[in-house]
Formats: sequence, structure tokens, C-alpha cells
Amino acid sequence: MKHAMRRFCGVFNCMLLFFAMAVVAPTLAEAQDLAEFEKRMTEFTLDNGLKFLVLERHEAPVVSFHTYADVGAVDEVKGITGLAHLFEHMAFKGTKTIGTRDYEAEARAMAKMDEAFLAMKAERRKGNGADKTRLEELQKQFKEAQEQAQKYLVHDEYEEVLTQAGSVGFNAYTSRDATQYIVSLPSNKVELWMSLESERFLNPVLREFYKERDVVMEERRMMENSPYGRLREEFQAIAYKAHPYGEPVIGHMSDVRTITRGEAEAFFKKYYGLSNLTIAIVGDVDPQEIRRLAELYFAHIPSGPKPEPVETVEPPQRGERRVIVEDPSQPRVLIGYHQLSVNHPDSAVFEAIADIMGRGRTSRLSKSLVKEKKIAVSTRTRRSWNKYPGLFTFSAVPAKGRTNQECEEAIYAEIERLKTEPVSPEELAKAKTRARASLIRQLASNDGLAAQMTFYEVITGDWRNLFNQLDKIEQVTAEDIQRAAKKYFTSKNRTVGVIETTPTEN
Repeated sequence: MKHAMRRFCGVFNCMLLFFAMAVVAPTLAEAQDLAEFEKRMTEFTLDNGLKFLVLERHEAPVVSFHTYADVGAVDEVKGITGLAHLFEHMAFKGTKTIGTRDYEAEARAMAKMDEAFLAMKAERRKGNGADKTRLEELQKQFKEAQEQAQKYLVHDEYEEVLTQAGSVGFNAYTSRDATQYIVSLPSNKVELWMSLESERFLNPVLREFYKERDVVMEERRMMENSPYGRLREEFQAIAYKAHPYGEPVIGHMSDVRTITRGEAEAFFKKYYGLSNLTIAIVGDVDPQEIRRLAELYFAHIPSGPKPEPVETVEPPQRGERRVIVEDPSQPRVLIGYHQLSVNHPDSAVFEAIADIMGRGRTSRLSKSLVKEKKIAVSTRTRRSWNKYPGLFTFSAVPAKGRTNQECEEAIYAEIERLKTEPVSPEELAKAKTRARASLIRQLASNDGLAAQMTFYEVITGDWRNLFNQLDKIEQVTAEDIQRAAKKYFTSKNRTVGVIETTPTEN
């Protein structure tokens, strides 16, 4: 199988620069024209539930592939957090035929690793009663099995196959709501991608699992060493009483440390069935050929039912919540208000508010706190763009000699102004123009289009809502902004987090 796949591969190093530049934009008129997109769009779903969105763009001989798994940190349970993010690290470790010299021998070594790890986990649960000699022996067995498994490993073979084929933008990333896998290739490498991607979901092998778990643990330590990272985590934890959005995407250290390969495989089986995947293919392709190849490579992969969505609903907040992080670092204030999901009609209103209040040097917060009052060195707003209800946040970093309290009070003053004074026609027009331009820029490349189409297809139920969002932004009024500000930006719906500077320890 490996050799057959390598025959697909050509060496395209001489065209990589051209390829990177060739994933180009259509005109703005094309980008905004839903009717034009529909002429070039083909949609189909295989019998196993795998959905394909195929958009023809023949400007250059390149194709972008975007696999959207409808699973993120929100789907995890207490005690086993961090699995979705860990799969980002495991995504391209290979299969039973890719990434190994002898899978059967490698599998036996990995089984011994799992056995030793489970035994160590059980012994450690005994706490002070754990047998140190037993733990040392198990650690030795684990290390020996790990070294044995490494002998059969072909490092990064999956990625190397794509690199040799001229790939660009090869990556994966995890969020609260999704895990996504992306790559762009020359258009004559579509079948190679089909072969590799289908094999990855049919016969995945979580090799180097414990090694990658250690990498995630190091990322966790880096986050814990970041003052803002610590604040953000504490802030999220008190903002959400029930909903899993309160858990960190990277997971809790104790959970990550004790996750087993068996638990990860069970997670994959539940959430990575083809009915839970959506694939966008954008570029120089023939939709009929794409369908033929999809049937050839994916149709035989079994798939169970699509997992149920998260049913936990965050209860209404009854009063302001506050958290203080004491740290020998720069002070900071973070203020959040619960808002509804991206599917709520007010999502476009919050987009306009985010722009008017906190984006760029001409925003209200920047002009008031940074330029005029000089009490902050930076300000920011961030609106939620999630599957489930999220948070709209305001933040500021106080200037030297100024305080969190001054910045907090100044932010509240600007919020009250938003409630009592209609925004000017000029402010609203600029916000709409910037929001529209930002969305259009995301449609300017094959990979950007693929990302946006999968997001809107999965989260809103129809990729066409990508274009409807432009209309919603255009319809926002000053009255809408006042109404939303009065409804959501209330003290009882508010969570506040601050970093209070403490002396540096010697």
C-alpha cells in the first residue's frame, strides 16, 4: 500500500512558489454572488453519511481540501478533558500501512505499552500506599515497549507523502466546537488525497500516543506560565456554571496525564464516524470525478449514527461573578457577558458592536481609554462565534500608573453610552463595510472558502448562510445595537476577571 501511494506522488518542488501564490481570489463581485457560487457548487452525501461540498474554481491548477469533524472540546466529559485537542496531534500519525515498517510487531509493542501504563495508573491511585519498586518496574517495562515500537516507526510518512506531492498549508486545529484538517495540493493529486484521507478514517493508528500526550502536557505548562492564559482559564471557569465551554480546550493537566490510548480510540469511534464529517473541496476539479473517487475511497467505510449534540444548557446568571488572579505581571481586566449562539439573529448585531467598540484605533474603547484618557495601553472586544451560547468580552491593559478599576469603569461608561445613545450612521456604515470586507477576504482563497463553507454547513445547517450573513450585517440598525446592549450587557449577566500585580518573588 505504501509503495502504491508513493507512485501517486510526483516531485513538485519547482512549482511550490507558484502553487502558494496560485490559490487566488475571485473578484469581489464573484465573492458576493450566491447565484454564481451555486452554478459552480456540487453537493452530495454518501450512504454512510459523509457530506461533500465541491466548488469549481479553475483559475489555477490547485485544490484545497478541508475536513471538518463536528467534535471539539465541548463534547468531552468531566475527567477526560483534552481528548479533542490530543487528536489534533494524532491526526497524521498514519495507518496500518502508512507510518510503519511492520504493523503487527508494532501493534504488539504498543499493546505492552498500554498494559504497563494502565498498571502504573492503577498503582498510582493508591497514593501513599503505592509500591515504589513496582512503579519503577512498570516504568521500565513501559519504556522498553516504547523503544520497541519506535523501531517499526516511519516518522512523518503521511506528511512526507503529501510534501513530495507539493502540498501547502498542511495542518490541523481544534476549537471548542470542531476539529479540522486542511491541506492544498496540485489538482492532479486529488486521488492521492482521497486515498490518504479515507485510509486515515478507516484504519487510524494512534502510534506515539504517549509521546504526543507529553507534548500536550508541555503546551499545558506553557499556558499555565502565561498570565493571560491563567486569567482566561479562571474567567471561563466561573463564567460557565454548567456548560462545557467552561472547560479548557487543551484539557486539565491531571486529565491529560492519565488519558489512555484505549480512551482515545473510544473517542474516535464515537465522534469520527463519517456521518459526523463534512468535506469541502475547492479548486480546479471535475465534480463528477470527485464523486466517483469519493464513492471509490470512502463509500465502503462503515459509519454509525451522528452523535447527539450537547444538551446541557447554561442557566441564567443571577448576579455578577468576579475572579482575581494574583500574579507578578502586567495588570489586565476582562469583562464578559453571556450572548446567544451564532445561529441567533443577533449574531450580526454583535458583529457590529464588536467593531464599533473595540476593533482598531478608531474604535470607541481605543479612542476613549487609550487616546483621550490615557488609562490603557490597549483595548479589545471579542464576540462569540460558537455553536452554543458563548461570551461577548471587553478587555483592557492599564497604562503604567493606572488601574484595572479605572479601565473597568471606563468600559462600563462606554457600554452605557451604547445603550443610551444611538451609534452614528457613519460608525454603523464603517462597521458594516469592515465586516463585509473581512468576510469577503475569507472567500479570497480556495482554503478560506473551504473553511467558511464547512463552518456554515455544519454549524448553521447550510453553507449558503455564508452569504446570508452578509445580508444580516447590512440590515443591522442603530436601534438593534441599543436593544442588544440593553438586553445582554447587564450587571447580573456579567463576569469580570482581573490580574492584580503582586511583587515578584525572590
